[in-house]
Amino acid sequence: MAESGEWPSNGLDVAALMAGGWRPLPFSELVLKIHGRCNLACDYCYVYESADRSWLDRPRSMPPQVVATTAARLAEHARDHELTKVTVVLHGGEPLLAGKANLAAAVGRFRAAMPPICEVEVCMQTNGVLLTDEMLAMFDEHEVGISVSLDGDRAGHDRHRIHANGRGSHSEVMGGLTRLTNSYRRLYHGLLCTVDLDNDPVRTYEALIETQPPRIDFLLPHGTWTTPPPRRPTEGGGTPYAEWLIAVFDRWYHAPRRETGVRLFEEIVNLLLGGQSQSENIGLSPVAMLVVDTDGTLQQVDTLKTSYRGAPETGLNVFDHRFDDAMLHPGVVARQIGLAALAPMCRTCAVRDICGGGLYAHRYREGHGYLNPSVYCPDLMRLIGHIGRTVQHDLALAQPAQSP
Repeated sequence: MAESGEWPSNGLDVAALMAGGWRPLPFSELVLKIHGRCNLACDYCYVYESADRSWLDRPRSMPPQVVATTAARLAEHARDHELTKVTVVLHGGEPLLAGKANLAAAVGRFRAAMPPICEVEVCMQTNGVLLTDEMLAMFDEHEVGISVSLDGDRAGHDRHRIHANGRGSHSEVMGGLTRLTNSYRRLYHGLLCTVDLDNDPVRTYEALIETQPPRIDFLLPHGTWTTPPPRRPTEGGGTPYAEWLIAVFDRWYHAPRRETGVRLFEEIVNLLLGGQSQSENIGLSPVAMLVVDTDGTLQQVDTLKTSYRGAPETGLNVFDHRFDDAMLHPGVVARQIGLAALAPMCRTCAVRDICGGGLYAHRYREGHGYLNPSVYCPDLMRLIGHIGRTVQHDLALAQPAQSP
């Protein structure tokens, strides 16, 4: 376990920030760990294969009293801050293991609890194996958006996303996706794909667009300076993840028609053109998200499980604490203060406002905490540079010719 003396627990002066006029953003996104176990055994899973093993000591499924209390806390938070919209993400583990009745009850509980002025968007991230017609009909009734994890074609997907007995899950996931896209397409929010350097990037992208997803999220494998991602050199070396993503970007960007959205690429282009980031993976926009585990504990963000045991914890829970109590936790504050949370070398970097230091979880180094560049720093610089040059070239072509 890391020492409590690491940044931001030690070194981030929240009181000084407040005295200087900074104020935290209220939480507008709640990740609900509705079920704490999974029906797959993906070997890269940050929940079950990382340094934090706290899931073993927590309930398999979120009890009704935790759901009810969490809904009441979110409603309280929405009223106190006059929020007009919140997003509730059903998550796990695998959320579908909670069962149709429990999921429907949870969605109903949150919608009923919210004040009239506050819209509640409910969505879910699932591995897709249990997307039956009955389950989809329930989600259709309750207007729950669905994102599915898919890592490409059969060979690419089944390399990591397997059952405990080693059997691949691709055929089951595609069965669920077929049911979703044939009869319930309005619920289809998109696909999540973890980058695997052993998979051909273009073939992976083309396999993903077969179901015409509205958006694809390409996710870098979670890792830190202490436990680096696969084949990511920590001292010099190449940029293998950038090369992989650049191949996908070129295929996506130069397609004769728009085939899908790709969140990472769209966010980078948006930032290059002066916009604001809508993702915690890139840019400096504040993150206003809170996680509730199956036992009701409040967590900063669950991807911190890759750092050390207990890394995501705030020491708070829904029964004894308001969501406002979590707003001033140093780990929550660190993901809302932009430049002030960047390592010194990041603050002077030419692409700092685009990169934003990368995903917060990827900055961890034992003994130093999170005040470091992303372990993917060279890849991010190369990817951003390539996208920037591509967009700049096209903008130059679009300029009207100058009169002699």
